[in-house]
Amino acid sequence: MSPRPSAPAPLPAAAEPASATVTPNPWERLRQFTSARIALGRAGTSLPTRAHLDFALAHAQARMAVHTEVDMEQLAEQLQTLAPPGQPVLRLHSAAQDRPTYLQRPDLGRRLDTASRSLLQGLPGAPADVVFVVADGLSSLAIERNARPFLRQMLPALATHWRIGPISVVRNARVALGDEIAAALGASLVVVLIGERPGLSSPDSMGLYMTWQPRPGMTDESRNCISNVREQGLSYVQAVHKLHYLMQQARQRQLSGVQLKDESDTLAAPEQAGQPFVLAPTAAQRPR
Repeated sequence: MSPRPSAPAPLPAAAEPASATVTPNPWERLRQFTSARIALGRAGTSLPTRAHLDFALAHAQARMAVHTEVDMEQLAEQLQTLAPPGQPVLRLHSAAQDRPTYLQRPDLGRRLDTASRSLLQGLPGAPADVVFVVADGLSSLAIERNARPFLRQMLPALATHWRIGPISVVRNARVALGDEIAAALGASLVVVLIGERPGLSSPDSMGLYMTWQPRPGMTDESRNCISNVREQGLSYVQAVHKLHYLMQQARQRQLSGVQLKDESDTLAAPEQAGQPFVLAPTAAQRPR
C-alpha cells in the first residue's frame, strides 16, 4: 500500500523574505484572511521560488490523495464501534475493480459489483429511515481523517427519532452508488460520505450527499450537498447541524435536491453535537 499523504503545509505569511530579487505584492496583508494563493510577490516576471515549491508540494499532496487507497477493512472495524447495536458494517465494492479503472470509468463507480449486490440481496429485510454510505471517492485522505469523527457526532443525534440501517463502506465508489445500496436496504434516505476532488490547499475535504427516496438512475439535482467537511473547513458540529436540519426537512416535505433549500443558518448551531436539536418551524421553514 502506498504511503499516506501528509497534511498540507501551511502557507507562509509572506511568499519569500524581502530581498532585492523579490518584489512584494501590495495586497500581501490580505493573506492572513485566506489560504488561497494570493499576493505571492514576484521575482522578475515569475513566481518567487518558495511560492513555486509550495505549489508543487500541494499538487503532489492532491495527487497522492486521489491515488492512495483507503484501508477499508480497518475503517470498517473502526465504524463498527459506532454502528447501532446489532447492525453490521457492510464491506462493498463498486464495479470498478481497481483504482486506475475507477479514475477512467466513472460509470463503473456508480454501480455495485456482482458480489456486493448478492450480499445486499441476502440480507434480511429491515427497512430503515436512513443509511450511511462511506465511499473513498477522489480523496482517501478525506475519508480516513473525517468519516469516523463526523459519524461519532452524527449518529447519536439521530438515535431517538430515526431508524438507522447498516453502515456501508464502499471501495472505488461514486456518489450515485449510494442510491443502489439504499434501495436494496429499503431506506427512505441515504447519506453518502465521500472524499471530494482535492484542491491545492485542501486534499482532505469530505462531502455529504443526501437523497430522499433513493433509487438507481437518480441524478444530482435530486441531492443536497454539504461540502468541505474537515477540521480546517466546515466543522463536524456545523456539518451535523446542517445535515440534521436537511434530513428532518426532507422527511417532512418528502423531497430533496434543488427543491429543498438549506435554511439551517437561520437556526443557532449547538456548541456541542450532543445537545438536542430544537427545530420549531418558522414562517420561512414551513413546507411550501
